[in-house]
Amino acid sequence: MTNLRDAAALGRAEQGLAVVSTLRADHTIQSTLVNAGIIDHPHTGRPALAFVTAGPVKRAHLRARPQITVTFRSAWQWASIEGRALLAGPDDPQPWLGRADLPSLLRAIFVAAGGQHDDWDNFDAVMAEERRLAVFVDPVRVYSNPATLRESADLEPPAPAAPAANERESR
Repeated sequence: MTNLRDAAALGRAEQGLAVVSTLRADHTIQSTLVNAGIIDHPHTGRPALAFVTAGPVKRAHLRARPQITVTFRSAWQWASIEGRALLAGPDDPQPWLGRADLPSLLRAIFVAAGGQHDDWDNFDAVMAEERRLAVFVDPVRVYSNPATLRESADLEPPAPAAPAANERESR
């Protein structure tokens, strides 16, 4: 398992939860928990990892250093997506996103991350009041842990290789 959609499937098993790691100015890592999901990027049309945040620390880190790693996990299986973050929101305008389109984008990301809401007008109001923004991760690298022990047990072990002529024991 090492593609974007498979990685996000782990998150769906855990209510969309993912650990986001950003780079501080002193080159140490700052991590936080978010709900994330996969949507088609509104500008490129390519699948992208996305989440909604108002976190001033994440925002500042990503503005200065857009490198990001997002890790999903379920039980002992995990998958990480590394890439560059692109911010889109009231304080981070993008030419492809009109101000009037931001509420529907935040809703789409929220739903892709496993969210549900009974009052979308209230949702939109809170997002606007908190100046929430969309974070898109353009994946550069996706990787995961190897097969679990159970999956490995289902695989047949490789047949032992015959020793080369110069490696055979002589008696």
